[in-house]
Amino acid sequence: MEEESISRDHVGSLERGLTVMEILARHPAGMTLTEMAEEADLTRAGARRFLLTLVATGYATQSARLFSLSPRLLTVARTWLGGASLWTFAAPIMREVAGKFDEACNAAVLSGEDVVYVARIPGRRILSVALDVGARLPAYCTSMGRALLSGLSADDLKTFLAEASIERRTPKTIIGRAALGKAIDKARTDGFAIVDEELELGLRSIAVPIVDRTGCTVAAINVSTQSARFSVEAMERDILPVLRQAKQRVEEFFFV
Repeated sequence: MEEESISRDHVGSLERGLTVMEILARHPAGMTLTEMAEEADLTRAGARRFLLTLVATGYATQSARLFSLSPRLLTVARTWLGGASLWTFAAPIMREVAGKFDEACNAAVLSGEDVVYVARIPGRRILSVALDVGARLPAYCTSMGRALLSGLSADDLKTFLAEASIERRTPKTIIGRAALGKAIDKARTDGFAIVDEELELGLRSIAVPIVDRTGCTVAAINVSTQSARFSVEAMERDILPVLRQAKQRVEEFFFV
């Protein structure tokens, strides 16, 4: 029944029209009617109807025998992109990460001495730390914080280490400023940060930075889990490769 419903609701002509638009996008110099018919596997009459419809609606232009996409499609794309944040579009990538491990996947940016959550895909297991978009946590003892701090300039990091409010959250929290600087340097060298029960006992997380096309660290994404679920070694072995793939997809989609 479900397949029948999908078939009944499927608009074949719209699908073929979208295919024609995709083909035009691959040929910015323009295409003739015959070339479109051959590549789209349409009759000349069918290709003509689709192309002239695109011209009539402003999505394509015709110059002599050549048909090309018009700038109107860029306007539509710009409107779509302007209506939501980067993290709205990154959410499906983060959801895949969360689903793979049944753990939360989060994204944050640096704001002063804190990280601010800009996206969150909850895991199935409840953590005692209550988090949502807009939540703030100290950067010095969180994996996303260390990933973000590792992208600071030497002068900015020196200022942070000198002025940040640092307190012992658990017996494992690094509170020595020199030791914290070394942990951040290690995150920069490694390209990731693991924080093991420094924010809260029983909580581990691993994060990677998100870097824009200029090489600046603009955000970080992480996976957080109960320490009983993943050892530090298992996080690096199993979760890190998946996080790095997600990082690459986000960066390629938005910054390349």
